[in-house]
Amino acid sequence: MTQEVQYTGLSPSTLLGPVPAALVSCAEKGNPENRNLLTVAWAGTVNSEPPMVSISIRKSRYSHDLIRDAGEFVLNLTDENLCRAADFCGVRSGREMDKAAATGLSYMPADGLETAPAVKGAPICLCCRVRQIGR
Repeated sequence: MTQEVQYTGLSPSTLLGPVPAALVSCAEKGNPENRNLLTVAWAGTVNSEPPMVSISIRKSRYSHDLIRDAGEFVLNLTDENLCRAADFCGVRSGREMDKAAATGLSYMPADGLETAPAVKGAPICLCCRVRQIGR
């Protein structure tokens, strides 16, 4: 006996999941002590050679201008140890608080970058330079 599988059609949308949430770290060009963390769920591989990733950040977000002006960021992948911090950083604004201090996270230098720091304890830190910003 075969069982019929039920499918639900979706209208065009941005739904693609599950996607792992990642912590993005960035800093202000010329003032690297002004740092921020944000959580992104829209991140992915764009190209393998040269290696390129994409992240999606609304223009209204505090980190958008920091990343645009500095031209760099770090995509810090998360694990079980960073789960609560990633959740917290996704619902708070860096305009209003130091999210690293609030979550007990700390920064470390990011290989090859001048401004953006990496997150200590992240299992993988992808040090990135901005190549293109969408409209």
